[in-house]
Amino acid sequence: MTAPTSPTLRDLLAPGAGVLIPGAANALAAHFVQSSGFPIVYLTGAGIANSWLGAPDMGLTTATEVAAHISACREAVDIPIVADGDTGFGNALNLVRTVRLFERAGAGAIQLEDQVFPTRCGHFEGKAVIPVAEMVNKVKAAVDGRRRSDFLVIARTDARAVEGFDAAIERAAAYREAGADVLFVEAPASEEELSAIPQRLPGAHLCNIVHGGKTPMLPRETLAQMGFAGILYANAALQAAMLAMQKTLAHLARQGSLHGIEDSLIGFGERQAAVDFAHWSALERRYAEP
Repeated sequence: MTAPTSPTLRDLLAPGAGVLIPGAANALAAHFVQSSGFPIVYLTGAGIANSWLGAPDMGLTTATEVAAHISACREAVDIPIVADGDTGFGNALNLVRTVRLFERAGAGAIQLEDQVFPTRCGHFEGKAVIPVAEMVNKVKAAVDGRRRSDFLVIARTDARAVEGFDAAIERAAAYREAGADVLFVEAPASEEELSAIPQRLPGAHLCNIVHGGKTPMLPRETLAQMGFAGILYANAALQAAMLAMQKTLAHLARQGSLHGIEDSLIGFGERQAAVDFAHWSALERRYAEP
């Protein structure tokens, strides 16, 4: 009897599936995404910049740095990884190399955006976008550069905040024509705009829900009914972790101990389980000198 196969990333990102896709900034966060039952993890470029560099999401990371994070996450989890590729870290030629780096590192998809480099968070002000023709060629380069047909190219447009909603839809249509597997219109500003995206351009779409951002925080069911394939919560876990660190350290500085907030910290045993201490201890015993 043939064993059942796991659904592919393409299968998971079917129009109307409304799959929740939390973001992870590192392998530990990716572990928690998988252990919480989510079928896909999004490796967030903003999260890498924030947590690894202590810097804002302004194009400060490099392709090889992100690829190293993909590789670490691939070791930590089995679920598909959608990797934030920003602008591809250069022109169309650079993008070919980026796609191959990400593939080898273990990503199942790359998300590309049409911003001018250096990029800014999709919900920041002051963004600018490259010409449509340039992004079309970058999408073609990504599609031609991949070596696995199951590696997805996700094309994001940030034109809503720069050129208006209609222009963003037109750009997304051009990117699909160029071969993008999934589309991503960033920062729609109303429920009406969200609903119009899959209606005007049927197919697989992502939407990005940012706490404090421009897009309404609608329930998963509503977004699925609108036709969205996936719903990103790219930095929800990171924001929660940042708040927890801030509160814990403020308490420690004020009180001189952790007394009174013990329940706010993960237990020692749970922490070791999260990093698979038992597995590594077993290996240590196996290879110890007799």
